[in-house]
Amino acid sequence: MKQKPALPGPRYEALIRLLFTADTVWNLSRGFFSLWQLSPSQFNVINLLHDLPEGLSQTDLGRQLLMHRSNLTGLVDKLERRRLVERRAVPGDRRAYRVVLTASGTKLVGEILPHYYRGAELALGGLSPERATRLARELDEICVRAGRAALEMPAEAGRPRAR
Repeated sequence: MKQKPALPGPRYEALIRLLFTADTVWNLSRGFFSLWQLSPSQFNVINLLHDLPEGLSQTDLGRQLLMHRSNLTGLVDKLERRRLVERRAVPGDRRAYRVVLTASGTKLVGEILPHYYRGAELALGGLSPERATRLARELDEICVRAGRAALEMPAEAGRPRAR
């Protein structure tokens, strides 16, 4: 006897809305950052480096941005061509580099951030500061749980069955 598929519940509905919201925000951010000839991913790199004058290794940068190193290399290459970041050799390790924000990169982030902060206020202005803090905590929890779920799901779950 065939087992009926489980019906989606409120958690599934929340996941769908979360994905839709993330996609909407990502698409809006593409237009926003294009005003400075940046992609959202390029901005994420320079924004992360903004508070780190010593920079980060490309490995650490990739970890913090949850990005594969091949994608990160291309982003850093583009930012370096624009002289927004530079790679600096790590003393004692000829193969390692730290990615550091340049003066031009620092200036650009400083130009963008006030507009970015205003956009965040407009997008989330209906939430009280307490509710926004709670939402941020809940999103962090979802992120951790999603990571665990990815590890627990069988590899076959995402593959179509052979006929």
